[in-house]
Amino acid sequence: MREFLVAGNWKMNGSSVACAELVDGILEGMPLSDSVKLIICPPYLYLDKLAHKLTETSLSLGAQNVSQYGSGAYTGEISPQMLRDIGCEYVVVGHSERRAMMAESNEIVASKFKAALSEGLKPILCVGETLQEREANQTESVIDEQLNTVLDVAGVEAFETAVIAYEPIWAIGTGRTASPEQAQYVHSHIRVTISSRNKQIASAIQVLYGGSVKGDNAAGLFRMADIDGGLIGGASLKAADFLAIAAAAMSLF
Repeated sequence: MREFLVAGNWKMNGSSVACAELVDGILEGMPLSDSVKLIICPPYLYLDKLAHKLTETSLSLGAQNVSQYGSGAYTGEISPQMLRDIGCEYVVVGHSERRAMMAESNEIVASKFKAALSEGLKPILCVGETLQEREANQTESVIDEQLNTVLDVAGVEAFETAVIAYEPIWAIGTGRTASPEQAQYVHSHIRVTISSRNKQIASAIQVLYGGSVKGDNAAGLFRMADIDGGLIGGASLKAADFLAIAAAAMSLF
């Protein structure tokens, strides 16, 4: 059975004090498990400070975004090397909000994915469709285009150390959640797409679900054969809510 991941994407929320308190709350209530890994992705400004709090704990640190460039005249950007230097292990790549608000194309996402890997970071590659695309029966074609662009640029072998997160855009922050069966269908399709290039990697890769996951619906989603945890937004901003989702994952082992 694949290891489960529960990753908290804090987005643009919190303060120095609030983020430190949130980490303390998670660490205080976090049960030990060899089967479920917890990750937090705070805002850039607090990564360095929080990295020191995670020393000698099993809670991992991730960033919410990364530049595709290693260095140079890119004002405001943060390179993969910088993230590694302060202790990040993971980085979210291609989140729907970045794609929509910052006009990140599939090609830009692919270059960020490859850049992250080049510095030893583990990308959490986000893919997902809008409500309009789902209603037009375009879910599979949208997912395929997003995945295949990265596969063509980085190669399937790159996914040996990467994670995929399926986030139906219509379920992010809306309170709407894909049913376990709807999510499983897309997760299975993602695995089939990877399998067309390498069956072994497809079998081993962790595919997370993201889209209004909460403590009361997490277990139903995580019981699905191809769902290996969650990329959590709003419910990761309170320690008790985040830990309830983690507990749902741990209950399956």
